[in-house]
Amino acid sequence: MGSVDQMKGSLLLSILFLTSLPSIARDGLQGKDLPKVLIMGDSISIAYTSHVIENLKGVAQVRRHRGNAGPTIRGVTRIEEWLGKGKWDVIHFNWGLWDMYGWEYHKEDRSPEAYGKRLESLVGSLKKTGAKLIWATTTPACPANETTMERRFKQNIRISPELEQRYLDVALDVMKKHGVEINDLHAFMKPRWKKYAIADNNVHFNKLGSQKLGEQVAKAIKSVLLTNTSGSAK
Repeated sequence: MGSVDQMKGSLLLSILFLTSLPSIARDGLQGKDLPKVLIMGDSISIAYTSHVIENLKGVAQVRRHRGNAGPTIRGVTRIEEWLGKGKWDVIHFNWGLWDMYGWEYHKEDRSPEAYGKRLESLVGSLKKTGAKLIWATTTPACPANETTMERRFKQNIRISPELEQRYLDVALDVMKKHGVEINDLHAFMKPRWKKYAIADNNVHFNKLGSQKLGEQVAKAIKSVLLTNTSGSAK
């Protein structure tokens, strides 16, 4: 009798597990048949991508292009390479911190106006894929002089709240114009800066911060996938 009860219990648990999964993961979609998601961005996304993959297991295939997307200057020259020849269902993307700080590109025109024009071009390229687009707002600029610019390039760069907002607004204007979904990572991380930032002179986050960002990204992607699935079923 014990073994029968155990089998019944296991069967019940299996049913509960399956019914708790999102519909896109239950409807016979396995492995290569799952929706394909591309993450595009700088080192912030490099740090959170593994957490996105973990949170979307059984829901989507998550990939990220190689390397750092850097500023929009780099993006417009390499976007086709990063997109590849595959078909994407969702593309979650960002450019911003590199345009603000410059780093290796600090001598280039990275003004909010130039940034906006290049974002227009990049969104145009992304829209051609037919994927659902999600813009991740740029995570906060650090409140002190940024360490890499200070150490490597001997420049004291501190992004003022006013300048940071100009970049954020320019990007949002482009995304609203093109009907791009917004994942407001800036609003999520700003009040949590002290808890998750590596330091006040560094734009990066600690392990827990990257995990929390990954969870937010996964939530935004899952929402879009479920909306698309329910819409196509009507």
